[in-house]
Amino acid sequence: MSEEPDQAPEELTPQEASERAAAGAQLIDVRSDHEWEAGRIAGATHIVFDEVGERAGDIDPERPVILYCRGGNRSAAAAAVLRSAGYDAVHVEGGLTAWTEAGLPLEPEDGYVAESGEAAAVLEARRRAGAGQG
Repeated sequence: MSEEPDQAPEELTPQEASERAAAGAQLIDVRSDHEWEAGRIAGATHIVFDEVGERAGDIDPERPVILYCRGGNRSAAAAAVLRSAGYDAVHVEGGLTAWTEAGLPLEPEDGYVAESGEAAAVLEARRRAGAGQG
């Protein structure tokens, strides 16, 4: 069965997300603070997943919304919440991991996709800091 013409997709490829963001869509990063600090998409707004509902007022309802997380699960759930509230909201298929695998940039320049667990992220940050010394 084909998709209805007026039915918007619920997820975008990283390339589609990049193009829509360049055309004015809002990017919302729903990852935790340590993930955000490790690396993010330039121009994104940080709203932690657990706060999306209560901070929906911080999102412009007149512009399309693209949400992302590390792998796509949290952002898919957040996009569904916003769609049910009337937003034109989608998420990045595969999350920030797919974004970087597609060769798309992160900020800061040396940014990376952190593990979602804080302990794993601390170990990764220490490993990276040690690798830079020498």
